[in-house]
Amino acid sequence: MKRISITNRGPLRGELICPPDKSISHRAIILSSLAEGTSIVRNFLRAEDPLCTLEAFRLMGIEIEVKSQKSEVRGQNNEIVVNGKGLKGLRKPGKVIDCGNSGTTMRILSGVLAGQPFASVLTGDSSLRSRPMQRVITPLSQMGARIESEKGGYPPLRITGAALRPIRYESPVASAQVKSAVLLAGLYCSGRTTVIEPGKSRDHTERMLAAVGADITVKGLEVSVQGGRGLRPMDMTVPGDLSSAAFFIVAGLIVPGSELVIRNVGTNPTRSGLLDILVRMGAEIALENERDVSGEPVADIRVRHSSLTGIDVAEDLVLRAIDEFPILCVAAAKASGTTRITGAGELRVKESDRISSMAQELRKMAVPVEELEHGLVIEGQQDLTPAVISSYGDHRVAMSMAVAGLTEPGETIIEDTDCVNTSFPGFMKMVENLSAEK
Repeated sequence: MKRISITNRGPLRGELICPPDKSISHRAIILSSLAEGTSIVRNFLRAEDPLCTLEAFRLMGIEIEVKSQKSEVRGQNNEIVVNGKGLKGLRKPGKVIDCGNSGTTMRILSGVLAGQPFASVLTGDSSLRSRPMQRVITPLSQMGARIESEKGGYPPLRITGAALRPIRYESPVASAQVKSAVLLAGLYCSGRTTVIEPGKSRDHTERMLAAVGADITVKGLEVSVQGGRGLRPMDMTVPGDLSSAAFFIVAGLIVPGSELVIRNVGTNPTRSGLLDILVRMGAEIALENERDVSGEPVADIRVRHSSLTGIDVAEDLVLRAIDEFPILCVAAAKASGTTRITGAGELRVKESDRISSMAQELRKMAVPVEELEHGLVIEGQQDLTPAVISSYGDHRVAMSMAVAGLTEPGETIIEDTDCVNTSFPGFMKMVENLSAEK
């Protein structure tokens, strides 16, 4: 297990390009594999999670070529060429599909496998095997698939595909993974499948399904897809990942004297809750060069060191910043006053229990934290105490606490940082490069 040492290196200055969007990279592999013909996906994230999705489709007979090209604008641009075989072109995998640490791979792929004329097994690492899958098992079973799991709905999942029937599903949770699994299963139905959410989750799947020719409609919190219609190939460029940019956005705000420009970041409104929260806290954030890239809003984000003030963060904003919760906690720890975050119960079942993980690790740095059932109350501190931090094998906890360590002159140690490679290979190198800018 790797560990990293963090200390204040002075102001962070310069420009950077964050990794490609992980959520979109997953979906690009899935939809291009189910399309009829050759798709090109530029700026694909070559990190462990999306590579698990890529390898899953290779196991099912899809030819995928990964190319790397240098670009003056984007640096290393990973381009993939996917030879899709249509909705009915997948073959039975020759072995168990290993989803690694990727809940996205397991949950969304379940929707595709539910409609196949073969049986398959999905497993993952110890962390993924402890994450609940009943939320996708329930609707997919209602559609006619047979899914066996460990007691309580935990992986491995043994999925026997079937001729599926359309459903109208009212999801008890606002989850893009659940919504995507049901919509993808709906492609295999004769009829219209509908998902209704209690809140608006990220909408990348809907945007991409529309782009590849699916008959999809969106009305508020209700999304429907008509089955039986083939998908056309895609030609797309994946924007930068706001969830990865978030670490540098907060670092630029809380490390004194910093000013950063983060290029080519996806600013999809269903994902940009962190930006709204930080602005309410007093952050100096500007979106520049706003544009559309392959159906997704994109901008360059400029941030300057700011004096933040604690606020109440309600559930509607948390939903739009669900992956950014750990780094939001770090911003709150450096803000003046109290930040109260509620409606975040979903974070109990991520790669770690992120509510408990962040509470425990911030306390190590002398931040008063009250743990709620569905959130945290954080008392901001001018100075944090360097500490030895556990990542809990959670990439977002590891990177968030590394950002906290950048604010103080003493040495903070983050233990078990191999997990960072699931979403952000090269994170520390990027930190070091920005610290060297003067």
